[in-house]
Amino acid sequence: MIWRLLFELVLRRVDAETAHRLGTRTLDVVLGSRWARRLARRALAPRDPVLRVRALGLDFPSPLGLAAGFDKEAAHVDALTALGFGFVEIGTVTAQPQPGNPRPRMFRLPADRALVNRMGFNNAGAQAAAARLARARDPGVVVGVNIGKTKLAEDAAADYRASAQALAPHADYLVINVSSPNTPGLRDLQAVAQLEPLIVAVREGLAAAGHTVPLLVKIAPDLADEDIDAVAELALRTRLDGIVATNTTISRAGLRSTAEGIAGAGAGGLSGAPLAERSLAVLLRLRARLGDELVIVSVGGVESATDVATRLAAGATLVQAYTAFVYGGPLWPSRVQRGLARQLHDAGSNRAADDR
Repeated sequence: MIWRLLFELVLRRVDAETAHRLGTRTLDVVLGSRWARRLARRALAPRDPVLRVRALGLDFPSPLGLAAGFDKEAAHVDALTALGFGFVEIGTVTAQPQPGNPRPRMFRLPADRALVNRMGFNNAGAQAAAARLARARDPGVVVGVNIGKTKLAEDAAADYRASAQALAPHADYLVINVSSPNTPGLRDLQAVAQLEPLIVAVREGLAAAGHTVPLLVKIAPDLADEDIDAVAELALRTRLDGIVATNTTISRAGLRSTAEGIAGAGAGGLSGAPLAERSLAVLLRLRARLGDELVIVSVGGVESATDVATRLAAGATLVQAYTAFVYGGPLWPSRVQRGLARQLHDAGSNRAADDR
């Protein structure tokens, strides 16, 4: 209730990116010290054994994590896990620093519980992220690193290779992002003929770093079903560790927001509740094609404990959220974790036994 009032009376009156910065700065102030995070974890972090997941050779305190995009600079991972996320995926990080697209570049569609962003991979670059991640983090914190293409890079493979080499020593897992709609030509790299050389290049980067970590690829919800099948086959053939499905969508079909509001948001990737149906469909299709061979991280339209449980039942190994956290506030992950634990207990589940 307090968060809802704050959102309606204050945060909705400033642009979405400014609100995000205010929120993360507040998070840093409140949970900037180790003792404060320790207290927060006691109250908010998942501790029920039914939530534990063993996947990618890692121990996750719960299957619900924060998707890439919220903590682009790897600046808040300890605080975010103290709020109750089982893991955090940082980024998207590019090999070279870049400012991203001109502001404004993030917009709310409250009637749809959605966001539109065209951030453009704004970040300080792989070396800066690596330096932050190299600092000691709180015990048990699992961090994935999402890497993308520098906008002006002519050689995509070399660009991804450089990011992988810089970041692998500090990542628990690595995600190749070829699915953001906000970098020109990036989604073309999802085509199998172009994706396979990127996988090879990233593995060369891992070898150069002398640090092998689980490797996943993140795909768009807008792929045709036959292209999803092709990515699944490639993942099996190249022995990827998993697939993150899905990124934001360029579709605006079925939205409740006014035409004026949608037009005002403009181009970019849509996230939030409108993605739920397609994201679930992609998950089901991938699991049918992959069997039990690979991890699937399901993301897109996850808003509640029931949503998480539904994705797990449909074959997801792990689940991520972002937009629901923005709308739900800092206590949202803890509420969902408690609700999910109740549902899993009621279903007689033993997630800890799941290891892919």
